[in-house]
Amino acid sequence: MIKRLKQWMQGAALPTAAGEGAELRVLMVCMGNICRSPTAEGVLRDRLQRAGLQPRVAVDSAGTLDQHTGEPPDPRALRHAALRGYDLSAQRARAVRADDFTRFHWLLAMDEDNLSWLQRKAPPGSAARVELLMPYARRFAGIQAVPDPYYGSAAGFERVLDLVEDACDGFVARLQGELTARPGS
Repeated sequence: MIKRLKQWMQGAALPTAAGEGAELRVLMVCMGNICRSPTAEGVLRDRLQRAGLQPRVAVDSAGTLDQHTGEPPDPRALRHAALRGYDLSAQRARAVRADDFTRFHWLLAMDEDNLSWLQRKAPPGSAARVELLMPYARRFAGIQAVPDPYYGSAAGFERVLDLVEDACDGFVARLQGELTARPGS
């Protein structure tokens, strides 16, 4: 237990709550895991809870780079998420690991660069679905990427939330369909 807690504090996936026993597991991915992917993780958790799917679907986030491992989300991401009712404060950045391609059913990238990185790193024969998040959007259909707000203004963080909320709503609808089609549902 102590070993797993230390690993988690150093940026490893959350112990137990990261989805052991969940039917489906989703990993949100951006570059540093301090702005977009933690926001997407928080929004998707909220949407799953509202839909009554939280016990069946686990969510985590990670970055393609490891430079922020162990850090909380960017203070601006925390602030803007909190203004909309999302609490990201318990999240800590971590890098994508090789076993993420077997532990998670979906690895959803925030943009084409991170999608390409994931596709290059996916081991041969991986069954994980490596996709962009934004094609699940409805109101913002046609937008392919969640832009990185790190070097921009507060408006960039609001834009990330607008896009991610829309895409997560569409993704939850997709999950509901998949979970309903599963035997024993």
